[in-house]
Amino acid sequence: MGYHSSRMHPAPFKCRFAPSPTGLLHLGNVRTALFNALLARREHGIFLLRIEDTDAARGHEKFEQALQTDLRWLGLDWQEGPGPEGSAAPYVQSQRQHLYRKHFEALEQAGSAYPCFCSERELEIARKTAIAAGRPPRYSGRCRRLGADEIAARRAAGTPATLRFHVADGDTVEFDDVVRGPQQFASSDIGDFVIRRSDGTPAFFFSNAVDDALMGVTLVLRGEDHLTNSPRQILLLQALGLPVPRYAHIALVVGQDGSPLSKRTGSKSVEELREQGYLPIAVNNYLARLGHSYESNAVLDFAGLAAGFDTSRLHRAPARFDEQQLLHWQREAVHGADMAVLWSWMAGTVDAVVPEAERMAFVEAIRGNLLFPSDAWHWARVIYSEVLTPSHAAHEVLRSTNDDFFEFARRALEKHGTDFRALSQMVKVDTGLSGKALFQPLRAVLTGELDGPELVKLLPLIGPERAHRRIAQALSGS
Repeated sequence: MGYHSSRMHPAPFKCRFAPSPTGLLHLGNVRTALFNALLARREHGIFLLRIEDTDAARGHEKFEQALQTDLRWLGLDWQEGPGPEGSAAPYVQSQRQHLYRKHFEALEQAGSAYPCFCSERELEIARKTAIAAGRPPRYSGRCRRLGADEIAARRAAGTPATLRFHVADGDTVEFDDVVRGPQQFASSDIGDFVIRRSDGTPAFFFSNAVDDALMGVTLVLRGEDHLTNSPRQILLLQALGLPVPRYAHIALVVGQDGSPLSKRTGSKSVEELREQGYLPIAVNNYLARLGHSYESNAVLDFAGLAAGFDTSRLHRAPARFDEQQLLHWQREAVHGADMAVLWSWMAGTVDAVVPEAERMAFVEAIRGNLLFPSDAWHWARVIYSEVLTPSHAAHEVLRSTNDDFFEFARRALEKHGTDFRALSQMVKVDTGLSGKALFQPLRAVLTGELDGPELVKLLPLIGPERAHRRIAQALSGS
């Protein structure tokens, strides 16, 4: 069975997405956001958005705004976070420094944290020495043994210091991961770790864990690359007397070659997908099945995806990104979309070409041949251009077709107008042709293509005048 908040936590279910705004939102991390949003919807709980921008040198407000735009475009609306402020506000970590200071002080007063004056060079030498000796590259704890006078002297001298959390040796940190099952970590392998940088900003381990507790997060669902962070964060929360959430670590997304997903291996930002013309429902349906299985293979709306989402269906093996599968869901989404939705999606590309009275007929005619708005632009030009430029393949068919064929087509057009079934039947009778020999020249002369939407639907949009000019153009050999 998957996660059920009623059995596992007395508190209201709450999960979160906590990105660092250091770049555009990509498929790998937006999948984590989607999983959390789906789980919150399924559990009738809260999806929280927190901006982790404590690293001032890397944070950028433009990326914070961009990721919020991306989440809203996908329909991943948060119930707590920037905008819909809740009782745990603020939800931007750079605005929570006073809270972190309070908890740093509590740990120092309890003897659970101490200043560390070791330089980066000293730490690097110690790491290399430990590795060469076959020992884990954990901190030796040398500054833990400093006396109060020596600490005061170093501070007075202006020596930079981090703050380290003291991890007692000989203990075991255990927790039951919702996805990966029982986990055990020896505290002696962890070592004392930095919770505050020398510039005074909190380290990820600290601010991430403290905020989860203070914001009432009951389940932390995140990538498996954070699995080894969990024992450190559990120790921190226990030392502070704060509630410890449950953890669920999901498999990461990799490229087809098994390497981490990146731009080189096909990863795209949500912004790129939106600009290319992907529909949000297509992206959601693909990502919801990337490392998670559903019983239904149909396109599901957000409520349907949430109802079928179950942590017991999350795969433990890495999820391989497959652009062809993403295109499959785009195709399914386009073909199943309401016509008004499709017109709104393509309008910015074709509204200057398609007459207002023909918009819905245009959408209905071409929807089976659409993947992106650029495809709509192609068919708008095919239908409404006054001068048709045949494709190379269509040109070859036109060149090899006898002029008598086009004369018969002209007569059929004059008699039957844009009724393609009647027109093609008359040409069939007059020429004795059928199948490919009949329909390829007709399609080539009317659309300049050999494939595409049904001519039954296209010809009324092309109209008798344009169709007549195109046949005349073929008869003239131009």
